[in-house]
Amino acid sequence: MFINSLSVRQLYRLIFGYKAKIVFTGVAIKYLLLVVILVGNFGCREDVDKSQLEFYEGPYRTSFKVELLHSDSAIVRTKLMADKQLEFKNGDAEFPEGVVIHFFDKKGALSTTIRADRGYLDRKTNVYRGEGDVQVHNLVKEQKLNSEELFWDKGKKKIYTEKFVTVEEPDRIIKGTGMEADEGFNEYKFTKVTGIIENVL
Repeated sequence: MFINSLSVRQLYRLIFGYKAKIVFTGVAIKYLLLVVILVGNFGCREDVDKSQLEFYEGPYRTSFKVELLHSDSAIVRTKLMADKQLEFKNGDAEFPEGVVIHFFDKKGALSTTIRADRGYLDRKTNVYRGEGDVQVHNLVKEQKLNSEELFWDKGKKKIYTEKFVTVEEPDRIIKGTGMEADEGFNEYKFTKVTGIIENVL
């Protein structure tokens, strides 16, 4: 650094003239300190990596062992659980270690579950997306759904997918592409049925 090669005496004479006497008045000291600071800042300046100044788009908060409850008339209707949640500034969320959603009936009894290897929330549309091994189980009707991707529209209270789906009922298995159902998986319809196996039990 440039300032390190100069003594205080040399710096003073450089500023005020070689023959100047070193008389440290209040004004001179302030002026000298200002010059030292400026020279030090410019002398120590390094090239800045512009990539470090780019806008950060990653998660700003990480939560563990998350439980999110939604109630209606003092009764819990949905419960979302995840081991890890990443939250982003735009309101979106990611559940990289899996997500489980429980649905409860009007009496508060557990009726349906959804499980996925990974989960995502689009805050703008308020739609959740599950990926990987996605399973839906209606405990009351004893029917199950399996797919690689499933959407849950919380506002419209429905689940749907455009991927391949397998539905297991007590007496048959239905396979198809594309499916839509109420969030409790009570009633559903396929976009295209590719196979039905009757009397599986």
